[in-house]
Amino acid sequence: MAFTRITVDPNKMGGVPCVRGLRIPVATVVEMVADGMSEDGILRAYPDLEAEDIHEALRYAAAAVREREIPLLSNP
Repeated sequence: MAFTRITVDPNKMGGVPCVRGLRIPVATVVEMVADGMSEDGILRAYPDLEAEDIHEALRYAAAAVREREIPLLSNP
């Protein structure tokens, strides 16, 4: 899967994945969605973003989680 809207630049934001070279980390976008913010709300908060940026950030996050095991607490 190719991600054309996600960039990683060691000279920007410490190399964290960002949207289109902007200083908007993928994690910030994903967290806003997780917190229940609407797409329109995110676009108002970050006017440089486009709807497809949000969609690709979510796809990127899903792919990143798929690639590694994340320890979870067991329910007793």
